[in-house]
Amino acid sequence: MVLFASAALEAVWATALGAGDGLTEAVPTAVFLVALALSMVTLAHVVKHIPISVAYAIWSGAGAALTVTWALATGSETVGVLKLLFLAGIVACTAGLKLLKPPAAESEA
Repeated sequence: MVLFASAALEAVWATALGAGDGLTEAVPTAVFLVALALSMVTLAHVVKHIPISVAYAIWSGAGAALTVTWALATGSETVGVLKLLFLAGIVACTAGLKLLKPPAAESEA
């Protein structure tokens, strides 16, 4: 849950970065900085418990999917069949990584 909260914060800072006009708008820039810091802190916490390779892949995939979903929902990007198909692919790959069981050697370490 912490990893997905971190990914949601990634989507927030990415969206704020886009709205900040090159970090020249005060409110989006402040949102960007706070969400970025919180996202990094929560990601750092998660990697104490799961491998960075899996955590980062899930974090970036879920964050990207949430960012695109928000852009589609708010109308800042147009909805298209291919865009939805690729978005579903990101979600499926992210879920697949989360569902993988570590090999016996990794789980004992």
